[in-house]
Order: sequence, then structure tokens, then C-alpha cells
Amino acid sequence: MKFHSAWRNYYELCKPRVVALMLLTSLVGMLLATDEIPWRILFLGTIGIGLSAGAGGVLNQLIDRKIDSVMGRTKRRPIPAGTVSPKKAAIFAFCLSLVGMSILVFFVNALTAVLTFITLIGYAFIYTVFLKRATPQNIVIGGLAGATPPLLGWTSVTNSVDASVLLLVLLIFTWTPPHFWALAIARYEEYEKAEIPMLPVTHGIRFTKLCIVLYTVLMVLISVLPYVVNLSGIIYLAGALVLGTIFIIKSVALYKSDSREVAMNTFYFSIFYLMVMFFILLIDHYYFICQ
Repeated sequence: MKFHSAWRNYYELCKPRVVALMLLTSLVGMLLATDEIPWRILFLGTIGIGLSAGAGGVLNQLIDRKIDSVMGRTKRRPIPAGTVSPKKAAIFAFCLSLVGMSILVFFVNALTAVLTFITLIGYAFIYTVFLKRATPQNIVIGGLAGATPPLLGWTSVTNSVDASVLLLVLLIFTWTPPHFWALAIARYEEYEKAEIPMLPVTHGIRFTKLCIVLYTVLMVLISVLPYVVNLSGIIYLAGALVLGTIFIIKSVALYKSDSREVAMNTFYFSIFYLMVMFFILLIDHYYFICQ
């Protein structure tokens, strides 16, 4: 029972739900890059990227442990709850990153390892240590780190960077602000108490809602570009337009509403949106391969 509890605590330190979404987008990047992926690259590339992403989650919670302890959403995390010590969390993060990077260097390719390392540093240190506490644009600038998984998946297979896959990076980059700001609106008091300069705290909820609408419109426009450059086909385009329209409707509803439930509903839909968008990319890709 103790082993299961300890394992669960370390598992939660990795932010598994966030990592799962990152790995989905990374896997799609791999599958879009080529029609025939070596199983070694598919398996080891996913493991290496996943371990590195997990290390980023641990470092984020380690650095943010004081903030997490005063926020209702995060105070039950393993470090502020006292179930994992900061020292053990630091060792765990080091081991995860070392194993993940070693797998990428020795069994995938150096380019993917370098890009993954830059992503890890960008999220765990540049965003968490500096941007999160320095500017209300923290999630906009820091969102680039969370947007790289499709690129990492692509480079795992091709060992090169292609302009078309950068559109998927751009899609996640523009998705991140409306996704996170919706949560920040719902948890406004917690961020204010923790003295984190999130946009609703520094510029007000009304202004943040307007920014969510504008970013959502921009995101939907960008979501069409993979079709324009022939990275995807008509199935993806139809799905992107339907999902994008729903997202815009929800963002406008949030702008008009003062309900915390509407903000959380928008937040949860944003996760659903990104997951389904990447699933549709795969369906579209393999449909036209089979024709």
C-alpha cells in the first residue's frame, strides 16, 4: 500500500494529463512526417520525449511549491502536501531528464534531443522562474515551450525541421492563451492571493475575456493553414472549421457571462478541442493514404 501511494505521488509530480496531451501531439507529428515509421523511433522517441516532459512537470512543481501551497487548485500536490520532499523531487526530475535525454541522443537523434532540452529549459526555468512572475504575458511567451511536441515528433522521424510542421506548433501556441486564461478567470482569486501577475489580475477579467475571443479567432484562422499548405485534406478542414466555430461561440459566451462555470467550461472544451483536432489530423492523413 505504501509503495502504491509513493508511486502515485511521483506519478502526479510529472503532470501526467499534461504530458499525455503533449505526447498525443508529438505522436501526430511523427505519423505526419512519414508513412513508415521504424518501431524503434516510434517507441523510444515517445518514451524519451515523455520522460523529458515529465521532468519539466516535476521541476515546475518543485520551483512553484510555495505558490502551490496557497492555491486551492494546487495545494494538494505532492510537494506542498508534504508527501514528497523537495530534495527527492529534484533527484527524481534529474533522473527523468537524464534517462529521457540519453534515449533521445543515443537512440533517436541529436536534433530532437537538443530541441527537447531547449523545451525543458524554456518551460521549467524561463517560464516558471522568470516569465510567470514577471509579466501578464507569461503564458503567451512561455506557451512556446508547450507548443513544440509536434515538432519534436517530426524531427524524431526526419532529423530535420519542415516549415509545415511549424504550423502545428503555431496552432498550439495560439491555443495556449485562451486555454489558460479561461482557467485564470475561474481561479482569479487564487492567482491574486499568490501574487502571480496573470492577465485577469493585472488587466481585469473583462479585458482578459476580450483577449480570449481575439486569440480564439486567430487560432481558428491558423488552424486552416495545414490545409492550405497541403499538410492535411478536406476532412481536417471540415473538422477544424466545426471545432473552431464552437470554440469561438464558447469564447463569446464567456465574454458575455460572469459565471465561473462558463469559464471552466471553456477551459475544458479547449482541452477537448486540441485533442480532437490532432485526432482528426491523423484520420485525415490515413484516409488519403488508403485511397
